[in-house]
Amino acid sequence: MRQLLVTSALPYANGPIHIGHLVEYLQTDIWVRFQKMSGNRCTYICADDTHGTAITIRAQAEGRSEEELIAEVSEAHQRDFSGFGIEFDHYGSTNSEESRAVCHEIWTALRKADMIKEEEIDQLFDTEKGVFLADRFVRGTCPNCGSTDQPGDNCDKCNATYSPADLIDPVSTLSGTTPEIRSAKHLFVQIEKLHGFLNDWTQSGTLPSESANYLKNFFLNEPLRDWDISRPGPYFGFEIPDSPGNYWYVWYDAPIGYIGTTKQWCDANGEKLDDWWKSENTEVHHFIGKDIQYFHTLFWPAMLKTAGFSLPTKVHIHGFLTVDGEKMSKSRGTFIEAAKYLDHLDPSYLRYYYATRLSSRVEDLDLNPEEFVSKINSDLVGKVVNLASRTAKFIQNVGLSSEYPDDGGLFETFAAKGSDISEAYEAGDFSKAMRMIMELADQANPFVENNAPWELRKDESKAQELQDVCTVSLNLFRTLAIYLAPVLPELAIKAGELLGEELTSWDQAQKPLTGSAVNKFKHMMQRVDPAKIEAMIEESKQVETTSTTAPLFEDSGDALAATPLGEEITIDDFLKPDLRVARIIEANEVPEARKLIQLTLSLGGDETRNVFAGIKSAYEPGELVGRLVVMVANLAPRKMKFGVSEGMIIASGPGGKDIFLLSPDEGAVPGQRVG
Repeated sequence: MRQLLVTSALPYANGPIHIGHLVEYLQTDIWVRFQKMSGNRCTYICADDTHGTAITIRAQAEGRSEEELIAEVSEAHQRDFSGFGIEFDHYGSTNSEESRAVCHEIWTALRKADMIKEEEIDQLFDTEKGVFLADRFVRGTCPNCGSTDQPGDNCDKCNATYSPADLIDPVSTLSGTTPEIRSAKHLFVQIEKLHGFLNDWTQSGTLPSESANYLKNFFLNEPLRDWDISRPGPYFGFEIPDSPGNYWYVWYDAPIGYIGTTKQWCDANGEKLDDWWKSENTEVHHFIGKDIQYFHTLFWPAMLKTAGFSLPTKVHIHGFLTVDGEKMSKSRGTFIEAAKYLDHLDPSYLRYYYATRLSSRVEDLDLNPEEFVSKINSDLVGKVVNLASRTAKFIQNVGLSSEYPDDGGLFETFAAKGSDISEAYEAGDFSKAMRMIMELADQANPFVENNAPWELRKDESKAQELQDVCTVSLNLFRTLAIYLAPVLPELAIKAGELLGEELTSWDQAQKPLTGSAVNKFKHMMQRVDPAKIEAMIEESKQVETTSTTAPLFEDSGDALAATPLGEEITIDDFLKPDLRVARIIEANEVPEARKLIQLTLSLGGDETRNVFAGIKSAYEPGELVGRLVVMVANLAPRKMKFGVSEGMIIASGPGGKDIFLLSPDEGAVPGQRVG
């Protein structure tokens, strides 16, 4: 029996749970349920991430204390999780004395290892709100590649990391004003001292291959960046004991919340913390999204290693959720809160749909409403539940056959497949497991069709044959319910009630059930009503139009809302950048970079520029050659590890696949000025 400690990333206590969040918590819950069914001792820990400026800002706006706010949010979060069948062994808060104690323990270890340095740094300060700005509250232009609307810690175009003060034209997201730079003492963790260890650990198989390859770039040419671990007050969090007036940054105490919350569970259950966080006999498994892998795979293991805590055995990393191929949108109604979903639809639908999309790879997954309806109605209602609904009523009075009938090897096939399905669950490849389960269902349904129990019941002389056919059908249904139990626990409960047993062990699928009573069949799952999906989306829309006439153009306001207009400028400001028409005469891959393409731009004649553009996610190099673009021609050259970039091309869009190069109209020629 394995002993496993499992965590999901801690949801931030500043807003409700939505269907994007649920990807991770359902993924983790499915894996944990499988482990428990397999006989392993598995403890699932989670908590609310409760510290930081955002909590204070919201609490002040609502006229209450931070403690009152996080208590209310915690209750709402747990209610939403419970509604989707997500079962934690303990759910806590980072704002606990247990977490504070572990923060002190790790801090003492970091100090003892000489991993902490102090430095006066320039930090952005919002003069309107009266607070220093954390990374998440600043956006601006990347100082490395020039991409606009980038967050305050790292660029999602070129992957460069920096401090908020390094941003070009920074803007506070709290007030929309331009922050000023103020000097303050900060404390840093020097993770470069663990360069060799972190390089080896990230490449050891603990991470998905995509993440391990991504992290290689951080170890190649430059030392690992020191981690700014403190924030000056006022700040809602734990004050650093040996640095009065400074508080641990939320990304320091958030992962420590895993340990602090485990301590709460241990105290309540007579367990010792060291048996779970300082023992070779316990596997630690983290489930996180790809957006926070940098923190969980560099800073967090550095802290654990230094303080003598167990390192993660495995970090399971998933991608983002899109809806119908697009980013979730409040105006389109696809930014759906968990509570709103539960008002309209069965949580089992989403559990199964996500399972059909989740693999062991770091991949985004798409929620397509039409496919959602089709999969649930076809797979679950039409194939699985159908086996019970069409046969159980015929043997309700006589029960299952005393001996398992000859079924041509069907049950043996079902039982043998259990090991393959188990391996897929273990690997986190739920989509593969679902495919194998549905392949079994596709073998079971023809058996029922070919033997037609509804016809057998008309002939009293065929009563035994009827009982045998229904016994086979219900045993195949029971096996499918066991294999689906980690994903569909409610279906497993209903199947158990029908057959008079609890389906709690994976091994139950290896032996057929015989000679037992069959209870009255009760409805197990309804088909998805598309009208309910439409109603849910409609109620989720938060942007309404008051116009009584249809507009000529129905352009969404999403893009403008995501990146508000900048400060007013004069014509002289506008003329500073020299915008020119340029032709792409060469475009090449940059193997070491995930997002960059190397471009050679012609401004006419012999005048060319070398530019690195973060557009690989949207364009293939071959399709760019010959295209006219607009470039900033007087941008100072910037040295990058791939070469020197001598300008910047102009594009729009939020990023990812949604990047759109701006092209001059027909008749424009290289070298012409734009403006």
